[in-house]
Amino acid sequence: MTRKELYEIIEIDEGTNFLSHLYDVCMFIIIILSVVPLMFWEHHRYFFYIEVFTTTVFIIDYILRWITADFRLGQGKHSFVNYPYSFWAIIDLLSILPSFHILGSNFKILRTLRMLKTLRLLKALRYSEQVFIFMDVLKKERKVLASVLMFAITYIFITALVMFNFEPHVNPITGETTFRSFLDALYWSTVTLTTVGYGDLCPVTDLGRIISMLSALFGIAVIALPSGIITASYLDELHKIERQKEREKKLKEQNNQ
Repeated sequence: MTRKELYEIIEIDEGTNFLSHLYDVCMFIIIILSVVPLMFWEHHRYFFYIEVFTTTVFIIDYILRWITADFRLGQGKHSFVNYPYSFWAIIDLLSILPSFHILGSNFKILRTLRMLKTLRLLKALRYSEQVFIFMDVLKKERKVLASVLMFAITYIFITALVMFNFEPHVNPITGETTFRSFLDALYWSTVTLTTVGYGDLCPVTDLGRIISMLSALFGIAVIALPSGIITASYLDELHKIERQKEREKKLKEQNNQ
């Protein structure tokens, strides 16, 4: 098997290569399997075997992607030098490193990096074409979404300032502390704007309750606006891909004739 054929297998499947599709499915299953031990506080001996097996697969996958980096990056020999610094290569490496504590006490310090194993779930995103489409949509609409985000942050900051200065720091009815710091006010403003409203911090003045109601109503609009933008752009991107596939199919049929 040539390196070119190997590259076509380990890269994301586009529906034309059965081995590539099988590789993607297997890697996705292994990624999910690798985070199973994180769902338990107990250390079972089977988790050790899962860790060894999945880490070995991840190391092999990392090496295979490294030795075929020139096909992906298209930078000739420089691809092998630049690949370890690419986004997905860093995610792969950070997913592997925390597992090296199984080799002995010399790697015991890496036990503190246990939570880095959750980055393995990011590896699963590599095998989903829909995720890449969604990322393209976010990139395409980044200016509009950034404007909405800045607008929301500004509103959160203003309402937090108003609430922190107008609300009493001690509830006159229950005697409990309310907004002890500006961070409490920011927290309240954020969960209210996003319509979550845990209820652990509540305004007691009339002005505070009016601001709370307006913030909740405004939050519906803030959440709905980017959702509509992303949905419309996502559907538009899907239609473009479908039209492109149809053109490629017709072109292939014409060449066969």
